[in-house]
Amino acid sequence: MAASDIRILIVDDSKTDIAIISSILADYDCLIAYNGLEAMSQIKANPDISIVLLDLNMPVMDGFEVLKQVYSDLKLNNLNVIILTNYDEVENEIKGLELGAVDYIRKPLNLPSLRKRIEIHSKLQRARRELEMYNADLEEAVALRTFELVATRDLTIHALLSLLEVRDIESSNHTKRTQLMMQTLCEHLRENEKYKDILTDEYIALLYSTAPLHDIGKVGVPDYILTKPGKLTKEEFDIMKKHVDYGMSSIRLPEYKAFSSPFTETAAEIISGHHEKFDGTGYPRGLRGEDIPLPGRLMAIIDVFDALVNKRVYKPAFSHKDALKIIAEGRGTHFDPVITDAFFDVEEEIRGITGKYQAEPAEAKQI
Repeated sequence: MAASDIRILIVDDSKTDIAIISSILADYDCLIAYNGLEAMSQIKANPDISIVLLDLNMPVMDGFEVLKQVYSDLKLNNLNVIILTNYDEVENEIKGLELGAVDYIRKPLNLPSLRKRIEIHSKLQRARRELEMYNADLEEAVALRTFELVATRDLTIHALLSLLEVRDIESSNHTKRTQLMMQTLCEHLRENEKYKDILTDEYIALLYSTAPLHDIGKVGVPDYILTKPGKLTKEEFDIMKKHVDYGMSSIRLPEYKAFSSPFTETAAEIISGHHEKFDGTGYPRGLRGEDIPLPGRLMAIIDVFDALVNKRVYKPAFSHKDALKIIAEGRGTHFDPVITDAFFDVEEEIRGITGKYQAEPAEAKQI
């Protein structure tokens, strides 16, 4: 679908920044406002605006007031507002997100990253439009409706995960690898008498579908923590750990608290459980042994192994052999021993997956 089907409002009191942003988004339908008051007039006059790039520090009406007005109006809740902040304005970023902004971009502008984020938020808006269209056709045949809703759900999930890959450069191809490792491990583990009745084809398919959501909460973690090349401080690690809470909140919205499904429940167990440890020293709840739901115990070993064999901003990639040694050392402490043994049974298949779907090199240019 062409970029021109998405209308974007650029709000900034800097004519230079507006010119630069307009240039990089030349194939989109862009409108311009130089302060918050002009922005609100444009938004009310153009209900087809999908995305707003909003500077926070402006005369007449600042970006915070625009956010308050936009998200207090139910008719405008479908707007995706992305705030523009300076590198030393972390508190403003948090405040903007609390007021309803869906993302932030720091100045000086990283133009390739800005362009990519706009592409991903455009995908999200298209997915939302499709979902609204589907909901308007609820009298359609049940089978067709189910297929469409699942397709829209998957499109939305993958658009969100693409956004995470843009912000968290260590995550390239992480989604595909973890899905395939989950499938491979489960298909072998069900040969164990203990799990043969649990790990049905349907349940494995569910684990495959929900595995990508394990770190979805990282969307709420600031860039300076996700991309820090060194060890996190205690305060930074405490912020990082909140990605579990953010992830849980994303799939258990208050307005849908009465709604539950196998998909959301399995996703919740993966998100909340994949940082727990078998000996009870993990987070967020310090669960021990089989009190940790099975999806969380499976995801724990998969996520750690994938992190070990791939380069991250804070470490080089470990060899397959060295990574397996670390996994073995975690048997019974970090990881479920039965699942660990099954993981070693399929380590050659795992090697094939990590080799085929290697992380792609990331490149960031400050402009």
